[in-house]
Amino acid sequence: MLGQRIRHLRAQRGLTLAQLGERVGRGAPFLSQLENGRREATVSVLGRIAEALEAELSALLDPTPPTRRAELEIGLRRAQHEPLYRELGLPELQPSARLPDEALEHILRLFAELKRQRSIRAQTPEEARQANARLRREMRERDNHFPEIEAVARTALAAIGHDRGPLSQRRLEDLASHFGFAIHPASDLPASVRSLTDTRNQRLYVPSHDQLDASDLRTIVLQTLGHLALDHRDPADFGAFLRQRVEANYFAGAVLMPEDAAVEVLRQARADRDLSVTDLEELFGVSYETAAHRFTNLATRHLDIPVHFVRSDRDGVIWKAYENDDVPFPSDPDGAIEGQRLCVQWGTRQVFARAPHPLSHHQYTDTPNGTYWCVTRPDSVQQPAHAITVGVRFADAKHFRGRNTSARATSGCPQGPCCREPAPELADKWDAHAWPSPRPHSHVLAALPAGTFPGVDLAEAYAFLERAEHQA
Repeated sequence: MLGQRIRHLRAQRGLTLAQLGERVGRGAPFLSQLENGRREATVSVLGRIAEALEAELSALLDPTPPTRRAELEIGLRRAQHEPLYRELGLPELQPSARLPDEALEHILRLFAELKRQRSIRAQTPEEARQANARLRREMRERDNHFPEIEAVARTALAAIGHDRGPLSQRRLEDLASHFGFAIHPASDLPASVRSLTDTRNQRLYVPSHDQLDASDLRTIVLQTLGHLALDHRDPADFGAFLRQRVEANYFAGAVLMPEDAAVEVLRQARADRDLSVTDLEELFGVSYETAAHRFTNLATRHLDIPVHFVRSDRDGVIWKAYENDDVPFPSDPDGAIEGQRLCVQWGTRQVFARAPHPLSHHQYTDTPNGTYWCVTRPDSVQQPAHAITVGVRFADAKHFRGRNTSARATSGCPQGPCCREPAPELADKWDAHAWPSPRPHSHVLAALPAGTFPGVDLAEAYAFLERAEHQA
């Protein structure tokens, strides 16, 4: 940059290298190398150069490129020093006067695109499963409790004067304002995003009230504020993306159900042997799934009760899950459980086998790892239909409402004989005489959507922000 500014000022004064050299007492070759960034100069020499050019020393040290051409030449020099550029094995390119600006523009843009493609290469399903398995192991090791996020949520709630009970719309707006943002419902939000944050104008765009109920809308706002509160940056890879999503969800739960207030309720219920996720749902005005998630955050740390949680569809396919009670979830060789199928004998499958579906289903299940008690809440309204299950070891069932259920099942999955293999007599009869045609699932062959935020259509998102800014 220094050399570019010297050259720019010298050209403005109409001086040759030799003429400038006579004025400062240095040879033209030295000044040429200085202008080309190949030599350094002492402060005293720079002072003489500034005096000869009738400029302040600060003008030479200004970090702003003096012209667009200078900016392009500096960009090329910097690019050629990057490891990725050197990997190309190209000879060094000198930005001489014979090289037009358009050529420099092409080179720099092509290199920028190469860097972008390298940094956001698509994650394969296998890589995504491995990242998810690593994150799940960490959550298990810390009993799914993040004290640092609890502290951030507690500070934010104290700032708006809220410590218990359902979070009102007014308090939600106060919380957004605390982080410097205003909530803007939008009916034309891009389909690929749940919310969109404009950090330039401090606006948080969310779906309009007629598109989501108040509970879901509140959760979306809090998850977005979680990214701000936890100072999240653009995720470098899919693992970082997953971690940020877990942390933002945790923040939302910690704000909706403050730790101190929720633990007070849970400890009393444990003493009364009347623990129920439903109580958190009703007391704090949240969805059953959100309450179940929050229960897993607090149960082990504050109640000394290991737990498991699973959301699955009516076919038993796991969408998300957590455990620190050794319940035998099925898993792939990498330890990932998402996408695996639960045993048909488990409560989360049995609830759909009952007609009509009960509001909730309690069950004991004997497994290779011992006996577990669980409660399952089905939801057939949302499509596809799914169920939320929270469970504990047999010894801890005594603390829960619904422990007196007579429903009991035996599961040999995932290792032993159970529902994963056909009965021996049927296998003998139909092996080599049946050809099932599976329902196609093309997504299993595809890589996850590429991008800093997988699946987000940035073109749509940026076009929306541009429209919204002009309409404001």
